Amino acid sequence: MHNKSVAELSKELESGKISSLELTQQFLDRLKREDGKYNSFITISDEQALAEAESADEMRAAGKATVWTGVPFAHKDIFCTNGVRTSCGSKMLENFVPPYDATVTEKFKAAGAVCLGKTNMDEFAMGSSNESSFFGAVTNPWGLSNGEKRVPGGSSGGSAAAVAARLVPAATGTDTGGSIRQPAALCGITGLKPTYGRVSRYGMIAFASSLDQGGPMARSAEDAALMMNVMAGFDPKDSTCIDRDVPDYTATLNEPLKGLKIGLPKEYFSEQLSPAMEEQVRNAVREYEKLGATVKEVSLPNAKLAIAAYYVIAPAEASANLSRFDGVRYGYRCADPKDLMDMYTRTRAEGFGNEVKRRILVGSYALSAGYFDAYYLKAQKVRRLIQQDFINAFKEVDVLMSPVTPSPAFIQGEKTTDPVSMYLEDVFTIAINLAGIPAMSVPAGFVDGLPVGLQIIGDYFSEARLLNAAHQFQQVTDWHQREPQ
Repeated sequence: MHNKSVAELSKELESGKISSLELTQQFLDRLKREDGKYNSFITISDEQALAEAESADEMRAAGKATVWTGVPFAHKDIFCTNGVRTSCGSKMLENFVPPYDATVTEKFKAAGAVCLGKTNMDEFAMGSSNESSFFGAVTNPWGLSNGEKRVPGGSSGGSAAAVAARLVPAATGTDTGGSIRQPAALCGITGLKPTYGRVSRYGMIAFASSLDQGGPMARSAEDAALMMNVMAGFDPKDSTCIDRDVPDYTATLNEPLKGLKIGLPKEYFSEQLSPAMEEQVRNAVREYEKLGATVKEVSLPNAKLAIAAYYVIAPAEASANLSRFDGVRYGYRCADPKDLMDMYTRTRAEGFGNEVKRRILVGSYALSAGYFDAYYLKAQKVRRLIQQDFINAFKEVDVLMSPVTPSPAFIQGEKTTDPVSMYLEDVFTIAINLAGIPAMSVPAGFVDGLPVGLQIIGDYFSEARLLNAAHQFQQVTDWHQREPQ
């Protein structure tokens, strides 16, 4: 059963070949047996999962089932789950049990899905390798057969590793600068970052509020579309959520691609990209040409400014969002503080890891009185230029295609002492978050036995088109079906 997709598992449950209780128990057994190699989960919620499975079986028996009723999945440990620990990968929230559900959590519950637990992640979603988690690094299932421990990408590395290792058929993720697409690419799965405002952020612990967006991580575009049917939609509890009708994302998956206009941004095929990676991406684009698409080169002239702008804006928003973790209301508090100032400083010094501290410091500096205009305001102006580049490009083409990462998954520990080289891992993904447009990563080949992702970028609210393009590619290739040894 663990090799079947969400769509296939749903059919097995519908036919009565297996009950949700049996299916959930199988996945829980496999998870406990295998996850020691990957460390992809922080919390496994057996009792709650089995209770949800039981009620899913009752819903089916009563004829009230949806596609998701009784299908197991997992949440990234950034979505609040009522009664189940939500740590955000941090010591600061090591024992935090939310008294409410995030909107995304609520929606999956309403659909009857069974949550097996919470996946590991970079602390407060800050990282590109899933090595900054307080609960230890996550190991990519690919490359393990050679005795190499490679990173799964971050910050949604636990979700990506769990799906790739067949521990869950699907998992939620979040993407602030590439945190769904980069792990999806490095682990050989499918991941979609929706348009900013398409998925509610209520109950999703904030890193950078103008950039964060939740999205699906699964093996195929079809499964990602099934997840989007649950996740997308207006939520009055999130003031940044957009009130717009949600299409059925599975309805257009099988539309032919003849006449699709693809743009290749020349800035994304630069010296930062290894020749072997470029070859795999261009091979994927050739498959699209065989499917009837046309290809032309386009330019995103301000793309080179994206990393600099992002690493001012995101830390600035993080420093504001993370100011709430002060030892007063909830979360970690230092032992025996002498006075209020001692409690604040020691709580934050002990509770946050190095990467989070680094970003708080950078953000606080960028927002300080003498530097606000020079850094934060200037970065926001650059952000507008980057957005305009994409708007102009979509006047000429329907979608853009590019690599997701400059190279395949690197070995654990390789970049931990060099933050700048780590930040450059997001060189092809960050601009999309600054512009607020949707993009996805689709498995598109291998380099040195490690997965390569193709990035498909769309205009605002064009998720259905991206999923259609990805699904059609997955009908003529089998990269998304390859599994790690």
